Amino acid sequence: MHEQIAQSLATLKQEFVQVYEGHSHIQEILPVYSSESFPINETHLEFLHNFATKNPIYHNVYEQKIAGILCKVYEGDINEYWLNSIKHGSSCQPFYPTWILSAYITALIAKSFDYKELVDIGSGDGRIAYCAKILDLQATSIEIDDVLVELQKSILTETKVNFNPICADAIEFDYSLLNLIRPIFFIGGLPQMGGDILATNIIEKISTIHLKKNTCIVFAGTHSKRQLSDNQSEGGWSSLIEKHNLKVIQTVSLPTIWTFDQLVDTPYIYTEFT
Repeated sequence: MHEQIAQSLATLKQEFVQVYEGHSHIQEILPVYSSESFPINETHLEFLHNFATKNPIYHNVYEQKIAGILCKVYEGDINEYWLNSIKHGSSCQPFYPTWILSAYITALIAKSFDYKELVDIGSGDGRIAYCAKILDLQATSIEIDDVLVELQKSILTETKVNFNPICADAIEFDYSLLNLIRPIFFIGGLPQMGGDILATNIIEKISTIHLKKNTCIVFAGTHSKRQLSDNQSEGGWSSLIEKHNLKVIQTVSLPTIWTFDQLVDTPYIYTEFT
């Protein structure tokens, strides 16, 4: 099911880019109803809209039919949070979230591989962990920026969905405290912006608690040639994947706020240890 939703979303996003006439700093869409193109559990879809409604980064919402699909367009501004997120020396990337429906798809894929816990590293406003929780995964959201964690806590309070936000430096955090059995880790940060250093540290942490054989690591990459060094594949992560004996088990390209005006979306690369 997630393949169909991902393809439908990629197509819908390209149509939305053509018809969007607003001028907001950020914008994204969510279908109003489940449909053949978007066979999403209605309760889950309601949770996704609730996340946007209760999230103060969005200041406007309206309905619009796009490519025959009735959607809600959410417009917002992340400047305040973006500026605050770059003040931390070990932060790998400023706050630029994926789309809410993209976050849901990434969590759906995690569930399809039968992972039990999802740990989102550099989680921003917590949307991936939130989606994991509504899919009945054990969710943990780790974010170094205290302002973003307060944002997560306000969303938690308003939505009543506890996705376990933790304010911590992911490099220093003790993952044995989470009692993980079969986890999937999402790494928030492109390799060219320090994500490779973060990922290396997380891999070393995983090794110390003997989880490697049961763990999946997901990298957010880029297809942008100006951001890729040398001629790397796998969204810029190929060197790290090879170095740590990881095997790519799935790659999905999904809309994110930073690829709104681009023809290609953000690749999420799912890997396991060989």
